[in-house]
Amino acid sequence: MNPPAISLRPQRDSDAADVRAVVLGAFVDDPVVADLEAALARSDRSYGYVAEVGGALVGHVRLTWCWVDAETRLVDVLVLSPLSVAPEAQGAGIGRRLVEHCVSEAERLGSPLLLVEGDPALYARLGLAPASDYGVTRPSTRIPTPALQAVALSSHADWMRGALVYVDAFWQHDAVGLRGERLARARHELGD
Repeated sequence: MNPPAISLRPQRDSDAADVRAVVLGAFVDDPVVADLEAALARSDRSYGYVAEVGGALVGHVRLTWCWVDAETRLVDVLVLSPLSVAPEAQGAGIGRRLVEHCVSEAERLGSPLLLVEGDPALYARLGLAPASDYGVTRPSTRIPTPALQAVALSSHADWMRGALVYVDAFWQHDAVGLRGERLARARHELGD
């Protein structure tokens, strides 16, 4: 039996409630991510994409322009966050398709790097590498070093090194890195 067809498209304003439901389902232990997504959706420097299976919205991802604070100048870069797949749809390749789409979109939009804060084991399987390989450092010590991942795109140059700088919405929603026991556990698991 063939897996269900996954279709991707840009997020529309009318998707807001369905996107929120998918994000809340994917981040059941971190509901602030849904508020972050809603705030980012209001930005003109951000792009949302959804995945549908059989007409049902089952996945969502957002790209937001942030910066790398390079020695020469600030460099506009895209950050992939958040990435959400409805729990009942996980394991069907939807997350992979959304990440692949984001890499293509980041290239099309002219970003030299695509960055993501997340599980390095997951994102390595999707073609990302530690951001430190490209000389990009984390915006907070609450992000374990291995958890900041990146893929270099065609406009990347070696001088584009420095700290990642998130837009205000990430900070206003306290959606940068981890805190408390979750941070301690991640540091232990990642050897950071």
